[in-house]
Amino acid sequence: MEIIARQLTVDMYNCKTNRFTDMELLKSTLLEMLETSDFNVLKIDTEMMDADHYAMLLLLKEGHLTIHTYASLRYAAADIFLCEKEAEPEKLFKALRGFFKPDKTKTTYLKRGDFGTVKDMKPKIKTRVAPLRRIHNTGAKVIRLLAHRNRKSNY
Repeated sequence: MEIIARQLTVDMYNCKTNRFTDMELLKSTLLEMLETSDFNVLKIDTEMMDADHYAMLLLLKEGHLTIHTYASLRYAAADIFLCEKEAEPEKLFKALRGFFKPDKTKTTYLKRGDFGTVKDMKPKIKTRVAPLRRIHNTGAKVIRLLAHRNRKSNY
């Protein structure tokens, strides 16, 4: 099986950051992250698609990174495509997750240029819920359960 590239698509939901429209901060954070990871940035383009939707494309010698942000939805989507057999797009994803601080992420990992059998070409999908959100949900359930029991004991 010959792999030409690796691609990771990321959906980040209920992001905690308030920096969705600060493209200069995102750009400088990404440039620093890419530099420390030894990636070579060839070109950067940032566009305001509408009042709530920004898009950024970073063309790399090793592939590309695209990000779309939607402030009112507290949502960011990224596509990390690296044209190397042993590339690790997960490292870039960790940095993006650290910047946006989402409650929930959904990632899809693809091995591009896989010339194996068709059945081997299924994407691997992972969904991750941030631990703090789970604790919050569990706490709310416990409070409801205790309130329900308290109401029953008052009768």
